[in-house]
Amino acid sequence: MFSNEKYIVLETFRKNDNSVKTPVWFVEYEDLIWIVTRELTGKVNRLKNNNKVNVAVSNFSGKVKGKWFSGKAKKVQGELAEKIISLRNKKYGIMAKLIGIFSVKKGKYVVYSIKLDH
Repeated sequence: MFSNEKYIVLETFRKNDNSVKTPVWFVEYEDLIWIVTRELTGKVNRLKNNNKVNVAVSNFSGKVKGKWFSGKAKKVQGELAEKIISLRNKKYGIMAKLIGIFSVKKGKYVVYSIKLDH
């Protein structure tokens, strides 16, 4: 669906239903969208309270370049999470390693699958 793209905007929702849009890297695997982030980020806190999300293709700064899609996010752990981290590292190469070094203060990696509503 987004196979030739580097960024999507992930829209998550606060407890008061206000949305927060964040540009993120992603991979596609088994008909799902996957994001890798750190456990101490705002999006993880928002997803704990509300797994409803919207996504759209974007540029690196979050400017939307396409249609919005709604879906549900689900935290994934174990071997599947490790596979997704590996796929993300392969897709983004040296940039993934650099970002990993600079973001280590935000905790361990957390992986989410996003199943889009069709």
